[in-house]
Amino acid sequence: MKNFKRAAAILGVVVLLAVCCLPMIFAFGSGDNAQGNFKAAVGTVILVPVLAYVFLMVYKLLKKENKEAEGEVKNIIFDVGQVLVSYDWESYLKAFHFSAEEEKLIAEKVFRSQIWNERDRGLFPEEEYRKQFIAELPAEYEADVKRVIEKSGKTIGIKDYAETWTSYLKSQGYHLYILSNYSQFMLDQTRPGKMPFLKNMDGVIFSCEVQQIKPEADIYETLLSRFGLKPEESVFLDDRPENCEAARKLGIHAIEFHDLKQAAKRTGEAWSKIDKNSKTGKSTAPASSGTSEAGAFRGGYKLISLIFCIASSLKGVQ
Repeated sequence: MKNFKRAAAILGVVVLLAVCCLPMIFAFGSGDNAQGNFKAAVGTVILVPVLAYVFLMVYKLLKKENKEAEGEVKNIIFDVGQVLVSYDWESYLKAFHFSAEEEKLIAEKVFRSQIWNERDRGLFPEEEYRKQFIAELPAEYEADVKRVIEKSGKTIGIKDYAETWTSYLKSQGYHLYILSNYSQFMLDQTRPGKMPFLKNMDGVIFSCEVQQIKPEADIYETLLSRFGLKPEESVFLDDRPENCEAARKLGIHAIEFHDLKQAAKRTGEAWSKIDKNSKTGKSTAPASSGTSEAGAFRGGYKLISLIFCIASSLKGVQ
């Protein structure tokens, strides 16, 4: 390709030189058409550089538009919990009808504990994590803790819109991915029947399978490298602000997700503000982002517009 461009450039220079020499050739000519040929040659000398300049400007314009297109959102990365499935451990725990004291302790030492979060990393067998949970609580609660953990897959519920939403986005040409903190035990309990949207995914990363967890940067980098994704062409939806912030630090556009309508409204407002600033020449891009915020939300706004269109037609959307 480089050799072809070099040869084309040399040929172009030769042609331009030849054209420039035409007036001199015809100036010394004789005959009835000599004067007309001379005028035509002078006109050609003027016209060819002008046309070359016009072609060059058109080429640059098309190249610029292609670069802008490269920055549009092509990849949508989903968290799972509270985005594609519901997660309600509070109601699940209350259903056991423990005493207030026991319920509070199990909530703090199991569901709200650092052990629960680290369990998503998957460094140890499930039995090891259960021992750690039990060790944090009074001995008389051991049997109850085991029961709570054994059936904890019930904390996960199907969101009515998830499969339809992802199917629709897939049909619009987006590449879909999962990036979620998930323990192996919970994944085994919920993957078979509560994640029908997985069939629409182009790639999936669960934390327990790579021994990395959000919001640590390495799990995002694993996703980008494994599937060859460009950060500026990707948008990440997660319900936790710290996970969204970690994605933004790597150049991934992120939307803090609560429900479909909220996400549409929030992104639409951001786009309106950015579009207004872009018209006045003001930049709203963070210094470390490497791309303008307008570029960040251009694809995001298109994406959320799609989300909003289907959200309004689905039952059960909050």
